[in-house]
Amino acid sequence: MAEEISYSMNRIKVAPDTKFEIKPQFSRTVRRVQENDKVWFLTLEVKVESTDDSPKPFNLKVRLVGAFEAEDVVTEEDRHDLVINMTEIVYPYLRAAVSSVTANAFINPLMLPVIPAGTMFPEDRGEAPATELN
Repeated sequence: MAEEISYSMNRIKVAPDTKFEIKPQFSRTVRRVQENDKVWFLTLEVKVESTDDSPKPFNLKVRLVGAFEAEDVVTEEDRHDLVINMTEIVYPYLRAAVSSVTANAFINPLMLPVIPAGTMFPEDRGEAPATELN
């Protein structure tokens, strides 16, 4: 489900042939329901924010939450695999929402890249501490 979707146009003055570097910032949180350890929630968010150093023609924020039921998640490896699978399921919906919002704003649609499972976040690749699991 969509928890938050926002878009705002930034009125910035730039030369007509200016190319903007849109670098979406992704974040993810994972929660486990304490009353039922089979229920998990994954929140996936993308932001595009204009700053003084890096102006953007718009600000965008899309946050989606997926609810999942999983049994036999016992080891850290099980949790890692579950988080990657949940991310792989929710991400296409995030891509579609971003494309839809920007197209409906009458600008060139922002198409997020297709990202292979297990490579989206550094912790999925073993490069940083694991995503916080509650």
